[in-house]
Amino acid sequence: MKTLILASESPRRKQLLQEAGFSFDVASVKVSEIPDKNLNAAEQILDIARRKARAAFTHLKSSKEQEFTLISADTEVIVDGELQGKPADKDAAFRMLRRLSGKSHDVQTGVCIIDSATGKELSQIETTKVFFRNLTDQEIWTYIETGEPMDKAGAYGIQGLGGKFVEKIEGPFDNVVGLPVQLVKNLLAQI
Repeated sequence: MKTLILASESPRRKQLLQEAGFSFDVASVKVSEIPDKNLNAAEQILDIARRKARAAFTHLKSSKEQEFTLISADTEVIVDGELQGKPADKDAAFRMLRRLSGKSHDVQTGVCIIDSATGKELSQIETTKVFFRNLTDQEIWTYIETGEPMDKAGAYGIQGLGGKFVEKIEGPFDNVVGLPVQLVKNLLAQI
């Protein structure tokens, strides 16, 4: 049986795969996550997920004897067609959360899967629309002081304290956390 490998250090992605009953190894690689400005937002996300997958695949292909299937992902918050990324500092986190306040935004995750036996590569985007209630400046700063927003796309974690800002979502919850498990299952079935 082929080994399943998650090319990510994200504890949230690991947890989602474990909760879905998958047995897998973890192998992460460092690649540039600077978006290609010549692509639209969805293409940028898929491009980053593919870069991660291909880098991990190349690294593992030379060192692994047995066949494997590799999963990588990139999750981004998109407001008005612009990727928000992760905040560089507390002021950037404030600006992001202020921009999300009282509006809806899209969370998109690009998933890329590569099979080592065939070299077959599949990738796809999942989108969830998230609606934020109006936030006060004090709420935003109190949240930023918890430290939670600092390593999250869009400066919030829906599965954590940031969930209190969300009025509703349209689409998969796990996609907002960082890995749309049903999409992963669908792609694995095609590999």
